[in-house]
Amino acid sequence: MFSAADLPDTIPVFPLPGALLLPRARLPLHIFEPRYLAMLDDALKTPHRLIGMIQPVAAPAGAGKALHAIGCAGRVTAFSETEDGRYMITLTGISRYRILNEATGFSPYRKADVSWGGFGRDLGGPECDAGLDRRTFLPLLSRYFEAMELSTDWDSLKEAEDELLINSLSMLCPFESEERQALLEAPSLVTRRETLVTLLEFALRGGNSEETMQ
Repeated sequence: MFSAADLPDTIPVFPLPGALLLPRARLPLHIFEPRYLAMLDDALKTPHRLIGMIQPVAAPAGAGKALHAIGCAGRVTAFSETEDGRYMITLTGISRYRILNEATGFSPYRKADVSWGGFGRDLGGPECDAGLDRRTFLPLLSRYFEAMELSTDWDSLKEAEDELLINSLSMLCPFESEERQALLEAPSLVTRRETLVTLLEFALRGGNSEETMQ
């Protein structure tokens, strides 16, 4: 397990719209662009093997490639190489971070000087959510999955621990990038669950006001 002293001041950042990583969760990625292959090779040479996932800020074409201030760093915990030189990797979320500034110097990929302050809870054990009422949450989720034509293993969801349930849904549900950013920045598991419920209810009310999905 990482401690705050193990975390580097500068990390490679991987801007990927719609990809959400949360502490202690796992994110599979397919790496094939040359700059990100170089990023992965360099990360694997470090003792921490960290890559910082980050959401680009939505902007008009030609407006630049700004990044959100907060992302989540993951450790490369599994990887395999294909015959044509691509990688399938798994990142395990370690801690969120705040970008202080983009690092200067030549690199085919982006790096950032980061602060880990304010996210000390990420380095601990799994969180619990005493306010999670599965009797109301799971029927809401069922309506959402039906409306979105999604399928899942309901038995596994019913048995999942609080953090695994809430974080897995936050990462897997087809939310917009800005909605995913709100889930990432939620201060605690409780506020993430509250945000998740709001997003599910909003999606079920979506479309026009004359027809509400029930």
